[in-house]
Amino acid sequence: MSETLTQFGTSFQTKTIASFISDVKFIQTISDILNPSMFDSDSNKWLVKTIKDYYYEYKKQPTLEVIKYKIDEIDDEVLKSGVVDKLREVWRNVEATDLEFVQSEVLDFCKNQTLKNAILDSVDLLENKDYDGIKSIIDEAMKAGTTRDLGHDYIISLEERLAESARTTVKTPWDVVNDIMDGGLGHGELGVIVAPAGIGKSWTLQAIGASALKEGKTVVHYTLELNENYVGLRYDSIFTGVTTSNIKYYKDDVQTKLSKLPGKLLIKYFPTKGASVQTISSHLKQIEISGEKPDMVLVDYADILMPTGNFKEKRHAIGTIYEDLRGLAGELEVPIWTASQANRSALEEDVIGADKVAEDYSKVMTADFVMSMSRKVEDKIANTGRFHVIKNRFGIDGVTYPATINTNVGQIQVFEGSSQFGKDTQNKMNNSEEFLRKELKNKYNDMEKNIDGFE
Repeated sequence: MSETLTQFGTSFQTKTIASFISDVKFIQTISDILNPSMFDSDSNKWLVKTIKDYYYEYKKQPTLEVIKYKIDEIDDEVLKSGVVDKLREVWRNVEATDLEFVQSEVLDFCKNQTLKNAILDSVDLLENKDYDGIKSIIDEAMKAGTTRDLGHDYIISLEERLAESARTTVKTPWDVVNDIMDGGLGHGELGVIVAPAGIGKSWTLQAIGASALKEGKTVVHYTLELNENYVGLRYDSIFTGVTTSNIKYYKDDVQTKLSKLPGKLLIKYFPTKGASVQTISSHLKQIEISGEKPDMVLVDYADILMPTGNFKEKRHAIGTIYEDLRGLAGELEVPIWTASQANRSALEEDVIGADKVAEDYSKVMTADFVMSMSRKVEDKIANTGRFHVIKNRFGIDGVTYPATINTNVGQIQVFEGSSQFGKDTQNKMNNSEEFLRKELKNKYNDMEKNIDGFE
């Protein structure tokens, strides 16, 4: 036993940390298994914890400069000195020839150290003759070096698979959309609203957020263009039906509405290109530490987030942003809604399809649900528009729904085309189109008269 315990001594632990800090594939594989408690010295434990924490936050290892910065924050001078010495030793081993061997043995190291700690923890239980407690500790220790979740066992997990809670969703404000999404956007899923500039992407995201608040959900809204106060005013408009310019005259009404909301809303502003998905991830983890667990996250909007890494082409950078955002949704088990820009050519389209998505089509490939929003000039006159389902992992896509859209107060309703409301909305669109034609014809006639008079 002593030989087994000592073979994973100081040298092995130092080289394990060297692998941890230099090999990204190694940290990806072992980070969930390797714990600071498995290491003997406080210096080793501090380094492992610091590297793991940084990796979980930024999805990469810390640089030497970052570690030095973290060391400067240590208050205990004895620990600080020990960490500095250990870091020097670790750095001398980052190119050691036997790191591959160390990595191949690290699972045995995890088992060995966990069992060793379990034996030490069992001493008090032995004195109290708590044999069941000892067995439990040892059994748990024997599982070390294996991942807790090996995957979904298809044969034995039937009940879990068919349970109503197998996919937990947060509804949108629109029943017709919820129906084709099998209840709404689920935990770990990414939804995208596509529209040209000035059409109402932000209002649509806020309508989704407001609906979740009414359902008692905790919503975190990230704004990258509008300040926090103005976004708050827009939510006031949605709940009261009063424009943002007039909302100050209806303070009591707003207060009454807000007091009845069962949910919670946090609005956080980050400047355009001043935040990345990692920035949002860090902030969400801070929220969780404070005791809040978000039920939904809104990012307005992903196209203007800062990518992680350097890219020659903008479309590749944006594609990476959406992949990171989808990964964050999965990591935190929360639905994330965002918006994306459509091409300028989409401005006068009745229906905006996937070919009108700006920059990188991989946005559509990455997302779970993508819905476009189109509003021509005549639609703006009539407060109407169309929502078109570009992609839907949960049901049908390619369908288009008429909608009433009032961006003065954020009131958005989406209807089944065959319903009475849908038919009425379509009539409004047609009437508005005819009205616009008449207006343009009158302007043209007036122009002709003026030209004739000039001659």
